[in-house]
Amino acid sequence: MVRRALISVSDKTGIVAFARGLADHGVEILSTGGTLRALRAEDVPARSVEEYTESPEVMDGRVKTLHPRIHGGILARPDVDDADLQTLGAKPIDMVVCNLYPFSQTVAQQDSSHADIIEKIDIGGPSMVRSAAKNHARVAIVCDPSDYDSVLSELKSGGELALATRAALAAKAFAHTAVYDGAIAAYLSAATEAEPGNEEQAKTEALPPFLAVGLERVASLRYGENPHQSAAWYREVGAPTGSLALARDVGAGAKGLSFNNLVDLEGALESVRAHHRPTAAVIKHTNPCGLATAESLSEAYTLARAGDPLSAFGGIVAVNRELDGATAEVIAETFIECVVAPSFSDEARARLSKKKNLRLVATGTWPSEHGLDFKRIGGGFVVQAADPTGATEVEEGRVVTERAPSDKELRSLSFAWKVCKHVKSNAIVLASGESEQVVGVGAGQMSRVDSVRIACDKAAERSQGSVLASDAFFPFPDGVQTAAARGITAVVQPGGSKKDDEVIAAADEAGIAMIMTGVRHFRH
Repeated sequence: MVRRALISVSDKTGIVAFARGLADHGVEILSTGGTLRALRAEDVPARSVEEYTESPEVMDGRVKTLHPRIHGGILARPDVDDADLQTLGAKPIDMVVCNLYPFSQTVAQQDSSHADIIEKIDIGGPSMVRSAAKNHARVAIVCDPSDYDSVLSELKSGGELALATRAALAAKAFAHTAVYDGAIAAYLSAATEAEPGNEEQAKTEALPPFLAVGLERVASLRYGENPHQSAAWYREVGAPTGSLALARDVGAGAKGLSFNNLVDLEGALESVRAHHRPTAAVIKHTNPCGLATAESLSEAYTLARAGDPLSAFGGIVAVNRELDGATAEVIAETFIECVVAPSFSDEARARLSKKKNLRLVATGTWPSEHGLDFKRIGGGFVVQAADPTGATEVEEGRVVTERAPSDKELRSLSFAWKVCKHVKSNAIVLASGESEQVVGVGAGQMSRVDSVRIACDKAAERSQGSVLASDAFFPFPDGVQTAAARGITAVVQPGGSKKDDEVIAAADEAGIAMIMTGVRHFRH
């Protein structure tokens, strides 16, 4: 039975309604500081912790819940610690509602000083959370606002919370404090490496000496890459809005998302985010087999699918705008596994819901941050800053051939370059010289010239008059010579090969315009 609850939260989302629900259930509420003021402002009955402990808050609120009557009330065991409770003048606390100071958010704010950040290291909060979680045999710890409704519902229906519920809440609470402590350790370890007296440098360290990642399971999956492998979907605690981890499955597909679906969906999302015009991509095995931009989304999808109609069958589709009815009508013509978009119109959902096994995934807005990329290796991870989109690298690149690209070629080269960074290396992308449409892709080959051949074979006659983007330099002239033989008119590549002069000479001999960006975009 919950007789007494201590509520002290930094994130006050939903707290007034939750506290009112507890009070209506006959629960006495103890509270502190800003939480107490928020409850009393809405006429929710609450008693101050100061009154309960008979001890004032001190040190600007640094010490308010670190008191034997608080922790004794939380940690007390029935029929074991009753005498000690009486000696302390304390009463059992049966529920703790607490989430912690916004440490990571403060670090992320550019105007936060080192002193500001240190002040957001919560002490009393984690102590109460851990105490309640340890004693979950009697005490409920609620640290996530998303649990408020279910906790109230269970209290109202059964009069108390089941042990299984308290155990699940305790597990979530320890995960909450683990992620919090990991963020503090990452910041402080970076600060110790900063120049003496310049702790502010720690905020700009992308890769600190100590890095902790908190993950929570979203769903168990049918299997992994292959049927004999078990798999689950996890998201980072604090994942940004718009990321795939927070996407909503809005389709009526008969099957849930699979491991491979999710990996392909991420590749699909990344491939369309870089474009501002209406854009559609068709993804197969994480590589875009077709991608295009146009004046309308339906036209963009039609062009994207036409890039490689054979490979488009059973693929993943991504668009960078709300999916409308006209585009849905065209998508419905082909078997597609999943469609991901910021949102879906009612007309689009109605049309695509008729496709029995098609999954629709809505992300909402795009996330603004790139974050870190992780790859598993034996016994650890390699971690890197995400590769930012090279939106202006072509325009800012260096024309190295006798002929400069035309305006049309330059636009197509910029488009192809944005696509190329999302193709597995060795990566070659051919784009139409007349529109922003992928017409051929060579991906994941052991030699660059083989990727050129494959891209040209995919494009067939469309290679005539197309432009080419290469994610890394051409080590030999043969790649450019192969492209020239198939009618490619312009090339963008990073440059940096020992044989750059020979590659440029081959381009000049064929009348090809070439831009070197000085930036490589490998994708392994």
